[in-house]
Amino acid sequence: MEMSDIIVAPATPSQGALAIIRVSGCGSIALVGSIFEGKRRLSDVSSHTLHHGIIKFDNEIIDEVVISIFRAPNSFTGEDSVEISCHGSLVIMNRIIEVILLRGARMADHGEFSKRAFLAGKIDLSQAEAIADMISSSSKLSHRMALTQMRGGYSKEISNLREQLLSVMSMLELELDFSEEDVEFVNRQELMQKLSAVYDRTSHLRDSFRVGNVIKRGVVVTIAGSPNVGKSTLLNAILEDDRALVSSVAGTTRDTVEETKNIDGILFRFIDTAGLHESGDEVEALGMKRSLDTLVKSDIILHVVTKQNIDEELPYKLKPHQKKILVINKCDIFGFDSTKGIAVSAKGGLGIDKLISTIRSQIDDTSIMAGESVVSSMRHFNAFKDACLAIQSAIDGISNKEQTVLLAEHLRQSILSLGEITGEITNEDILQNIFSHFCIGK
Repeated sequence: MEMSDIIVAPATPSQGALAIIRVSGCGSIALVGSIFEGKRRLSDVSSHTLHHGIIKFDNEIIDEVVISIFRAPNSFTGEDSVEISCHGSLVIMNRIIEVILLRGARMADHGEFSKRAFLAGKIDLSQAEAIADMISSSSKLSHRMALTQMRGGYSKEISNLREQLLSVMSMLELELDFSEEDVEFVNRQELMQKLSAVYDRTSHLRDSFRVGNVIKRGVVVTIAGSPNVGKSTLLNAILEDDRALVSSVAGTTRDTVEETKNIDGILFRFIDTAGLHESGDEVEALGMKRSLDTLVKSDIILHVVTKQNIDEELPYKLKPHQKKILVINKCDIFGFDSTKGIAVSAKGGLGIDKLISTIRSQIDDTSIMAGESVVSSMRHFNAFKDACLAIQSAIDGISNKEQTVLLAEHLRQSILSLGEITGEITNEDILQNIFSHFCIGK
């Protein structure tokens, strides 16, 4: 990316009633001013002001618009910036952009506006990533997570952890300066306590990825069980829609069927699977293999049975983080029994509300709704994991009476790892990879 160019891009989807076109870079106000006619020249107006007029090029009136002016450094990118609010016609948008390009601007790359904001120090890297997460959020909870990160609370916590580590490392570096005198400036027991406190918080953030990642991508709920227990009917009842094919013939479902449902602000991904049983049918066998593969990726498993096979075991061993809910279906046919699980009649709708409430209760969103920092990015998780390993190595080093130079190196690695999250320590390849996933107008 050439960061000194004037860039332009649409900032809103096409075909709406209105559209916004963003322009940023040194000289952007003068450029837009050269095709704008209003009561005042844009070069003379103050920052953060709106101006009504027309976009005109070679005596061609293109559209009636409202111009927003943002002067450096008080703009999103830290540069002079202009936002053009025009009518949402794709023809109008493209023509205005075409004229701006003719005046010397270029089309923005993916995420270039956000990248310029990062390079100008307006936001850190984690906040830039939160912008993308905010745009793509599909539930109230994922939106709340992104908002907390974007507003800087998450970055502030990381900064605080780095400062504590830097403080300890500074004392160790000073100790190294007097190594010939064999002097210990830092009480090792006190050092152990400080590092243990930092480790506890860092590992807590690392472990929060389990919840954060689930909320971001959607909670995977797999509906599993023997053939003909009503799994597909149950999916339809939960979704309140005839999404899955239902038949009295066993083995109707031979592939996974997936659909989403937002329950009280959380996105759940429900997956109906083929019945699990012994079969010589090659297609059925492939369907059951997919069922087992889906179980591995599940966060919640609905094990569907009837009163007739209520003691049936699921041919799958749950992982520690996975939760299973026993659903006893067809209670309208075989009788009501809720002693071991949740009794429902998927066909008649009985007990479905209780089941949905139980599914929702499996996700603890207390920390997110309270505005606490939660890790949702794999990149951040890996950085926290590396930081924890380095801090633990320092703690172990103190116990083993390691030399000061080795302790300092462990801390240096932990500080570098945390710095990668906010972008204080990064490289162009990482930046390019992150911003390439942004939409053009951000």
